[in-house]
Amino acid sequence: MEPVESQTRTETAPDFSPSAGTAFTAAPATPGRVERRKRPRTWETPPAPVPPPHLDDYKKIVGEAEIDELRFLARELKGKTLKMVNSTAVGGGVAEMLNQLVPLLNEVEVVTHWDVITGGNDFFEVTKGFHNALQGSDYRLTQQARDIFLMNNEQNRQRLQFNEEFIVIHDPQPAPLIQARTNSPQHWVWRCHIDLSNPNPEVWGFLRPFIEKYDAAIFSSQSFARQLPIPQYLFYPCIDPLSEKNKELDDAFVQQVCDELGIDRSRPIVTQVSRFDRAKDPVGVIQAFKEARKYVDSQLVMAGGGATDDPEGAAVLREVREAAGDDPDVIILDLPPWCALQINALQRASTIIVQKSVKEGFGLTVTEALWKGKPTIGGAVGGIPNQIIHKLTGVLVHSVEGCAYQMRYLLTHPEFAKQLGENGRAHVKENFLMTTNVRRWLLLLRILNGRK
Repeated sequence: MEPVESQTRTETAPDFSPSAGTAFTAAPATPGRVERRKRPRTWETPPAPVPPPHLDDYKKIVGEAEIDELRFLARELKGKTLKMVNSTAVGGGVAEMLNQLVPLLNEVEVVTHWDVITGGNDFFEVTKGFHNALQGSDYRLTQQARDIFLMNNEQNRQRLQFNEEFIVIHDPQPAPLIQARTNSPQHWVWRCHIDLSNPNPEVWGFLRPFIEKYDAAIFSSQSFARQLPIPQYLFYPCIDPLSEKNKELDDAFVQQVCDELGIDRSRPIVTQVSRFDRAKDPVGVIQAFKEARKYVDSQLVMAGGGATDDPEGAAVLREVREAAGDDPDVIILDLPPWCALQINALQRASTIIVQKSVKEGFGLTVTEALWKGKPTIGGAVGGIPNQIIHKLTGVLVHSVEGCAYQMRYLLTHPEFAKQLGENGRAHVKENFLMTTNVRRWLLLLRILNGRK
């Protein structure tokens, strides 16, 4: 492999102006259908940050007793210091969770900081290869890839400071930062958000010695656990019901977003929301939709964007556009990461929501769909079966043909679809909300704090 010139990747927002070619795919006007409009310019710049919610704001959703429990659990941790480290500040579920988790931990006086590693394009190309390989893809680990990975982690180790009592490293990209550990009584935890049930043995063999140096590992599903000499914990990822992406919206705003994007709410809407990644099988979703539409009138919305640590997004987006062709019923939206409200509106406008992943860590877009009471189709991979109990809280599929069949069935059996949506929302409330996640972190910190 030829060396790639290293360019430092920063967390600046990408150019989403119309000239950048990132606007949604427009289609010719079709008689009787809403005209596709250009995205408003107000979407092209980030809105003012929304203040994070406080614990008391969740009482109306989970009840006062649960909030009192969180404050009780935090009592012996007051003043303790915690650092979270991951690979990106925007894009993807990990960044979304940390944006909400960090302020809540600080509110209960666990002093929490969040750092993001930096690196060149060559580093993130290597880590994307590692990510895919750890989820079962073929990959040949070269010495050059090892060197790039270790060199960038060493640079981050020298740049960052690790003085906190608890250090949590998220995912494989920064895993070697464990080498910053000193003899001080710190507790280091590796939080893995990807599916490790069938990892590439060469890449896992390279990373495993780093993981074994941690005090504990956390996985998102029982099937992801590995044979390790350290304790392992199960933490389901979560959504924040009060965030811009999940809070309740006025129907007038939902209608406005649909009008601006040319989505006709008088016809059934099938939606997949996820970054443009082959593991999410966006081309397979388009194929399934085109098959289902032969039997029931509908339109497909493919809404997504990219993450700063994923260099493949642009190529996958081209593949998606090619698969859609000039079909006026396939609406492709390449949205910047600050369009959480618009994503929320799209999900609420949808008749059914799809997440046809072929590889998945957990799939928080499934959680979001279930929370909104939407009948949801998910690929039977990764952590999705923890959320979708087949024919109870949603339906699981294994193929394009199976996805097409379930689209057709749910669109023609609205009572069954409605019951799935109601069950799915109850399942999320019980297991996958931010308050539950805060409780798990507080319990783990108490366990680690009790160890000498």
